[in-house]
Amino acid sequence: MALLNILHFPDDRLRTKAKPVDKVTDKHRTLISNMLETMYDAPGIGLAATQINFHERILVIDISEEKNEPIVLINPELLEKEGDQEFDEGCLSVPGIYETLHRAEKVRVKALNQKGESFEMDAHGLLAVCIQHEMDHLEGKLFVDYLSQLKKQRIRKKLEKQQRNAM
Repeated sequence: MALLNILHFPDDRLRTKAKPVDKVTDKHRTLISNMLETMYDAPGIGLAATQINFHERILVIDISEEKNEPIVLINPELLEKEGDQEFDEGCLSVPGIYETLHRAEKVRVKALNQKGESFEMDAHGLLAVCIQHEMDHLEGKLFVDYLSQLKKQRIRKKLEKQQRNAM
């Protein structure tokens, strides 16, 4: 397995809309293993393929305390959304920034697993937020896009400054 490079806002590659996976292959399964390793190392609870500059509809999530309950969603589709909740969100592509957003409290999602088998699942609370957040990445959208232009600009400048200072 290998750690992958996570793209950081405002990198334009994060705005690429991911294409559906036609057929789940060994290449995809290797990528998924590497995505999980990268997510755990970061550390994070979700990672979309777009964030590592791979533009197919794949995401991984693990909200368990022990980091031993990975969820893989390939070609995820939201079937239902219900309720409203406020949640402080952060993002591996927007490091160190957390903002309160509104998301659906419950979601039903349809996807493929690593074997290419179709399944549906219901999620609520943090898992529902995480699924919605990661699915946004597959559409080229970041959580900062839900913020005011002023907040978004401040975050952009802060991260650009951090990147310059890191060089």
